[in-house]
Amino acid sequence: MSPRGDCPYIALPVFLSRAFRHTSIYVRKERIRRPEDLQGKRIGVPEYQLTANVWARAILDDDFGVKPSDVTWVRGGIDTPGRPEKIALQLPADVRIEPAPEGATISELLDRGEIDGFIGPRPPSRHVLQNNPHIGWLFDDPTAVAKDYHRRTGIFPIMHVAAIRKELAALHPWLPAAVCKAFTQAKAAALDALADTSATKVTLPFVEEQLKAARATMGEDYWSYGVAAARKTLEAFVRHHHAQGLSPRRVAVEELFHPATYETYSI
Repeated sequence: MSPRGDCPYIALPVFLSRAFRHTSIYVRKERIRRPEDLQGKRIGVPEYQLTANVWARAILDDDFGVKPSDVTWVRGGIDTPGRPEKIALQLPADVRIEPAPEGATISELLDRGEIDGFIGPRPPSRHVLQNNPHIGWLFDDPTAVAKDYHRRTGIFPIMHVAAIRKELAALHPWLPAAVCKAFTQAKAAALDALADTSATKVTLPFVEEQLKAARATMGEDYWSYGVAAARKTLEAFVRHHHAQGLSPRRVAVEELFHPATYETYSI
């Protein structure tokens, strides 16, 4: 739901995209040696309000004390100049955002050293990463840091959820729970297929080992659907979304999804 009440969709607790966003933070390694060094620096973003950026700022705030007001945000396209915010922002007065120079991309600014870091859902341009030895992840081993973050907090960041139109949910009260059930069944089938390594289903090596490691670290239902299993993650997100000035009030978890989807059901 939207805290402004203007969204025509109602969310379902079906979390189709999740990612630990420790890998979303790139820096000039000769200047930034630890997260706290970002204070007072200039960080590029493709858009301030992107979900990946909300999570990255939440990590910097909660774990390292770097608040959104501690840096200057420079907004621009990652590889193409002139990217605007898709949603009008009304941010706190102490949050500073400035546009990238006309014709410049965030990747170029990072390459030239005109900004100190970058946060985004995908990396800076491959050319910059391959040819500039001073640019890299903030965390040298982001996987280890993310595993520790999950162990301490129980949070597995959510990027995208499924949703249906409110008018359809009103016409068919059974529909939201039925869609959740269908997605849960589809996820179970996909995980069964992923575990069948007679012919791997993704173009990556070590699939069996990665699957075993994920379950050992996060449990058998490591990619859980449903509100109960994701409550810590949802509470953290709505808290930071409001604190970062992106929602006018802190939305309760009970407001996020269609009421019928808070119930449990059998597959």
